[in-house]
Amino acid sequence: MAINGINFGNLIQQTGSSPLAAGRTQSSTDDFGSLVKSAVESIDQTQKGAEQEISKAVTGESPDLHKTIIQMQTADLKFQLGLQVRNKLIGAYEEIMRMQV
Repeated sequence: MAINGINFGNLIQQTGSSPLAAGRTQSSTDDFGSLVKSAVESIDQTQKGAEQEISKAVTGESPDLHKTIIQMQTADLKFQLGLQVRNKLIGAYEEIMRMQV
């Protein structure tokens, strides 16, 4: 049994361009903005799903309490992650603003 190395030259030829050049057709501002927007929408959808599961559990429509708790914890973790990313972004912005020009 022979172990062959990975040949990145063939992979680049198959894709037709360099991996570093991929995605440079759009401006980075649009990419970052759409990334933030999709992340916030994902957090919002998860929160709404958790709220629906809670209301189903309270009214007795959903007998699966484990699913409700898992949905709540998932929503909480996503929210906490989003909050920490926001805090890091604000910290980076404040540090840039403190730089002397």
